[in-house]
Amino acid sequence: MNDTYLPYKLTDEVLVDLIVRSKDPLLFKVLYERYVIIVFNKCLSFSKNTQEAEDICQDIFLKLLVKIHSFKGTSKFSTWLYSFTYNHCVNYYHRNKFKKFEKNISNIEQMCDELIAQSSDEDLGQLLKLEKLSEALELIPTEDKQILILKYKEFKSIKDLMELHNLGESAIKMRLKRAKEKLLGVYNVVYCQALY
Repeated sequence: MNDTYLPYKLTDEVLVDLIVRSKDPLLFKVLYERYVIIVFNKCLSFSKNTQEAEDICQDIFLKLLVKIHSFKGTSKFSTWLYSFTYNHCVNYYHRNKFKKFEKNISNIEQMCDELIAQSSDEDLGQLLKLEKLSEALELIPTEDKQILILKYKEFKSIKDLMELHNLGESAIKMRLKRAKEKLLGVYNVVYCQALY
């Protein structure tokens, strides 16, 4: 590499092509320095926690190092990287939320056990409905379960759901409607079985 070779002056697309062909870590470092703040800020918009955002950002660049050859140049690299980052963050967000949800479910089950010990017959009927609703939620497709939890447990707005799923308002409302119908259908079966 001679003195006239200045990678920081190259366009993103040329730089990526050189990285793919040469596998030179110094070239990847140039790309990293060019985009680390942008990627970090996107991660921060998902996690709201600086340390967690830094970890997600590092994961994205490690994944990028492995996947950079899949950039075909059909769009600007910055657009491709934004999509790459967004998808990683959405996947991370869903994984993280459902880990918390599973933890909350076990806490709810423990609370139910404690309440059952000190409840009247009427209260027990309500608890049975709540327990059967949780069971029904586990029996519907994952995609339906996720959108219902985001809307009714995480209290995400329609606008939030539109951004997370990259869909329009009517598509999100239709998904919610169908998910609720599936949950209600499964709940009726589960609850009716519990009564016999």
